[in-house]
Amino acid sequence: MRELVFLLEEESAAAMLKTLLPRMLNPGITPRYMPFEGKQDLEKQLPKRLKGYLNPNARFIVLRDQDRDADCKALKARLATMCAEAGRCATSSVRIACRELEAFYLADLEAVGRALGIPNLDRHQRAARFRSPDTVVSPSSELAKLCKQVGYKKVGDSRKIGAVLSIDNERSPSFRNLLGAIRRHERELLALPDSS
Repeated sequence: MRELVFLLEEESAAAMLKTLLPRMLNPGITPRYMPFEGKQDLEKQLPKRLKGYLNPNARFIVLRDQDRDADCKALKARLATMCAEAGRCATSSVRIACRELEAFYLADLEAVGRALGIPNLDRHQRAARFRSPDTVVSPSSELAKLCKQVGYKKVGDSRKIGAVLSIDNERSPSFRNLLGAIRRHERELLALPDSS
């Protein structure tokens, strides 16, 4: 079985991916989601989970928020080292959401408005801070302010937003990099013989 396995900091990332991926992933690839209880839990369990995964036709994407880590490249390198130590260097990609998963949503306020039933939310996209959402210090706080009339619910709304989030949106480089990793691993998996 060809599997694309996501090791995720939290459940909201899984909720978003579960509704985003059916629109972009080849049906011959099975996505698997491993949400953790935050970044410490992810980093503690990552090597063991990667080593213990038995399917040779699996590829892995580790997705973690940057949060307050000042050096995104050092964070990514540390997680990549964990993948390498687990023997999964060639089959894994590490992606960092700058600063939080919600930056992906701030990059596509039209989708957020549509998903959550907030008319004209996309008019805020012209504001300087939302043109480059990866630079927003606290994307979840900004999103909560924009969605105050409906109340932003991290997991439930991530599921709704993922269903309509544009896969062609270029405003968030970290989102673009995540989609690039998904597409690259999809190509690798489709090139493998199916052993199901």
